[in-house]
Amino acid sequence: MIRFENDNSESHYSREEFNLSYKAAEKALNLLENGSGKGSDYIGWLNLPFNYDEEELGRVLQISEEIKRKCNTFVVIGIGGSYLGARMVIDALSGSFFNENKIEIIYAGNNLSSDYINELLEYIKDKDVCVNVISKSGTTTEPAIAFRLIKKFMDEKYGVLESIKRTYITTDKEKGALRTLANDLGHEAFAVPDDIGGRYSVLTAVGLLPIAVAGFDIEKILKGSRIAKKNNREEVLRYAATRNILNRQGKEIELYVSYEPKLGMLIEWLKQLYGESEGKEGKGIFPAGLIYTTDLHSMGQYVQEGRRIIFETNIAVENSKSEIKVPYDENNLDGLNYLLDKNVDEINKVAAKATTMAHVDGGVPNLEIKIDKLDEINMGELIYFFEWACAVSGYINDINPFDQPGVEAYKNNMFRLLGKTGV
Repeated sequence: MIRFENDNSESHYSREEFNLSYKAAEKALNLLENGSGKGSDYIGWLNLPFNYDEEELGRVLQISEEIKRKCNTFVVIGIGGSYLGARMVIDALSGSFFNENKIEIIYAGNNLSSDYINELLEYIKDKDVCVNVISKSGTTTEPAIAFRLIKKFMDEKYGVLESIKRTYITTDKEKGALRTLANDLGHEAFAVPDDIGGRYSVLTAVGLLPIAVAGFDIEKILKGSRIAKKNNREEVLRYAATRNILNRQGKEIELYVSYEPKLGMLIEWLKQLYGESEGKEGKGIFPAGLIYTTDLHSMGQYVQEGRRIIFETNIAVENSKSEIKVPYDENNLDGLNYLLDKNVDEINKVAAKATTMAHVDGGVPNLEIKIDKLDEINMGELIYFFEWACAVSGYINDINPFDQPGVEAYKNNMFRLLGKTGV
């Protein structure tokens, strides 16, 4: 079960102030659970772990096995919530330099770099390829361009009929460009639920299909999310209350950190989840992220002595999958023989403790979210915990945590500059 600790933030507020913030979090949670808050048409994710369509789950498992039999490379086309959730789980559970499950997952449609797309097409030309394009509308610029190019590649490599069989679509259940394509050509297709927005969609086919293809147990991920829903109500309330009271104390940036490099994409997912959900109406905590100890050698100075507008939330993994110990060296030129036979993970945890002590002494409040280990159940818990806390935090600030009206501004400018009519 997730453990949340805020002991290293308590000097920044009184007990009375925290109690008031906690009551605000309770009120926000009641709005969420009653479906009476802003944007309540998009809270389908809230009970999804308990209400998941068994037939749909069976299809995801069946099709994932079919994909693994057909190909050795799976291209996931999507941007934002259409790929970040799957990628953060796959990165967290895979080997750092290889995927033990022998199918390679690569990503397209998450940028507009011509070099990236050309290099991807060159890389997969001799691979055995299947594709999953994920977009509710089917017209989002980045994935739509990538899909047009990759579809052309697939048609030429396999022929149109085989290309259709190797291309899987995740989109709106009734309308949109991709739904029309799936209906017209017979692509295997999965639906994005109407009541779940993209950044909350990782526990739907949007995330579960790529995760299953990568070889991980999606039923355990759903089990983890159910554990979080059953057991983490108090942790969610305390986390939401603490981060919002720190914000009122002038802490404008939440710095998500981890000492486990495999959680780098989890931090990227959190940046989207919290940035799009909270950043509106002139409100919201700015989400940023660093991987320690790597980034202590670049950003550590600023965190220690820069502007005091930061608080840190450390996502800690208590047990590593393996151990490796510092060996003896006769010459000891690096002076490390004092660490003889110490596990590197033990040294990493000491670095974490020392960093927390230093940053707290430097005026940076520290929160900690602990999980036992990196596995499917713990990842499912983390996903649901952060989604739940994000929605509660949005309601504390009296905003709609499920829309993103601000992202349309740059899109409309881009369309006009590119000459799109009707904008």
